[in-house]
Amino acid sequence: MNRRNHIYVELAYLLILGASLGAVLVLGIIVASVIFNSEHYLSMALLDHYNEGMLMGEIFHRFSYWTYALSIIVVVYEAWEYRALRRDAVAQIAALVVLGTSLMFSGVYAPKILQMQALGAEATMSDAFDALHKASELDFKILALALGVLFCRRVMLLRVVKV
Repeated sequence: MNRRNHIYVELAYLLILGASLGAVLVLGIIVASVIFNSEHYLSMALLDHYNEGMLMGEIFHRFSYWTYALSIIVVVYEAWEYRALRRDAVAQIAALVVLGTSLMFSGVYAPKILQMQALGAEATMSDAFDALHKASELDFKILALALGVLFCRRVMLLRVVKV
């Protein structure tokens, strides 16, 4: 691929990384806050905590499809860069963290949380659910951090003259 076409691929990759980071931040900061405080925005409390969690679970379930796509995009792009001898340790490590955390979120945490929610409100009040939920929150925060690092590093590498 010539340099001119490669810049468009790089920009598309950066757009995907930036949009993904934005989505993770919006879901974690804004959407979760609104869903779990719905009584402040509605004229009356229509949802209990369990049903708010069901809504949030469905939102994250749908978002997990994007994280699967993101994983594929990151693997393909970073493998392409590696194969073209445009290797960067920071980008590679950040990409591996993005890959691991996004697959853990989509393949482990979201399905297990939905599975426990399907058992009823009592299951979501257990210590096991609480531990699973806290682990998924930590995973999501690490995903956001890794996306930020990967995005920033790839922007920095744009300034490096490539042969």
